[in-house]
Amino acid sequence: MTVEHTTCPSPAPTAAPPSSPSPPAPTTSPAAPAASPAAAAASPLRGSPVDWPGPPREPWPAGVHPVHADRDTPAVGGTDGADLPGTAGAGGHATGRLLALAAPDLLGHHRRCGPLPWRGPGGYLLRELHDAGLTGRGGAAFPTWRKLAAVTEAAYPVAGDRLSRRRAGAGGGTGRPRSGGTPVVVANAAEGEPESVKDVTLLAAAPHLVLDGVQLTAEAVGAGDAFVYVKAGSAAAAVVRRAVAERRAAGWDRCVIEVREAPVTFLAGEASAVVAALEGATARPRAHWRPLADTGLHGRPTLVHNVETLAHLAMIARWGSAWFRAVGTADEPGTLLVTVTGAVAAPGVVEVPYGTALGDLVGSRGGAVEPVGALRIGGYAGIWLPVAAGPAVPMSREGLAPWGATPGPGIVSVLPARACGLAETARLVTYLAAQNAGQCGPCVSGLPQLARSVAAMARVAGQDTAPDGENPAQAASRALRLAALVSGRGACHHPDGAARIAHSALRTFAADIRAHTQGHCLGSAHPS
Repeated sequence: MTVEHTTCPSPAPTAAPPSSPSPPAPTTSPAAPAASPAAAAASPLRGSPVDWPGPPREPWPAGVHPVHADRDTPAVGGTDGADLPGTAGAGGHATGRLLALAAPDLLGHHRRCGPLPWRGPGGYLLRELHDAGLTGRGGAAFPTWRKLAAVTEAAYPVAGDRLSRRRAGAGGGTGRPRSGGTPVVVANAAEGEPESVKDVTLLAAAPHLVLDGVQLTAEAVGAGDAFVYVKAGSAAAAVVRRAVAERRAAGWDRCVIEVREAPVTFLAGEASAVVAALEGATARPRAHWRPLADTGLHGRPTLVHNVETLAHLAMIARWGSAWFRAVGTADEPGTLLVTVTGAVAAPGVVEVPYGTALGDLVGSRGGAVEPVGALRIGGYAGIWLPVAAGPAVPMSREGLAPWGATPGPGIVSVLPARACGLAETARLVTYLAAQNAGQCGPCVSGLPQLARSVAAMARVAGQDTAPDGENPAQAASRALRLAALVSGRGACHHPDGAARIAHSALRTFAADIRAHTQGHCLGSAHPS
């Protein structure tokens, strides 16, 4: 693995780059939706997030210069539009956030965003994240503030709190760092999903925004070390190394950052696989009975966040939760990066608010270049949507829930009507079976069997020979049984994704399974 790291700043304060104009003002600003009861609910741990204590001491290494609020901290959360990045783009979509803050170097980043808005250890940043409703952008959509709170509580147990004492082990309840050591923060850009390019696009365009998020997260949880874990061989890897070196030379950061390269495998970005890789082992999921927040990298409390999540976090720290919630929906505020691929005029990444209709999202990349048969949401392990329903479905967890789907890692793939959805599904499941972790029965045995069954149902009777003499309808029945057997039974969630896409194909392309059995193919657009 290739490693680059920053060093701690010298004891003497380093001058910030000269001040310059603020980010561009928004062209339009939609009314902020009210927070939902779920978003506004009190912490299940204790009171308001701002009441959660942070580390009892400054977590940075000795000799690091102090940061004075009057000198280094810009105003945040203001209402003056001149202080905020744009919030509107073509078609009224909020595209002027993450990608609008692209900057080729640290000076350009400073001109657009200002200096790092250090918030101090503890609950101040967590309160903003709680109020903002930011969720993870890597696929699981877990509330960001909860992950930070879990790591802080595990590393610095609170006296008198039984939950903290239980998690803390021998040092429980003391308010001192437990024996496992100070926390670790990891920015995850492994992007093992083959169709996704959102993370490498963001890192290549705005690396300093992501690195700001790493620093602010490290400050909030009291981390002493941080990593950027980026796909090997990607253009983003070189960009991040240059950005880290530039920040080191400028004395911009307060926490050590190392850049590690992730292998190009589907499972390399799973959180426990990330920790395994950072420890020098093979990047595959581990069975971990205690959460990584308790015992992760070398037994230390570990926070793994997707790089897009960290970039949003850096913006919330600067401009506040109300600004963040000005777009999106009440339950799913903000924007997300989506990779649009397949039969579209300009495949690539677009930034849209949660709740944007899938048809509008595809249109933002020039629209389809030929008649569409189906849309696939969430990548190789996602789900198929029939073309009749797909364009109107909102890109949100709520909008996709009736179809058993989520936005996942932010991928929309457009399948042309002339293509066979069954054959495409067979390709996906075969790939997922080959990428299994090799650690449990569902992966080692179940997924290869499922791949063979899906391949058999994709064959056309009379043209191809199916294994065991099965016709496509019989193979589909066997695939349905196997998908049910492997789902929820793996040592990790990898089998679940393969089962999900197979089951989705059985529902979406049922008419074509019947046609294959009769000796012909309908393509992907025929209603089932």
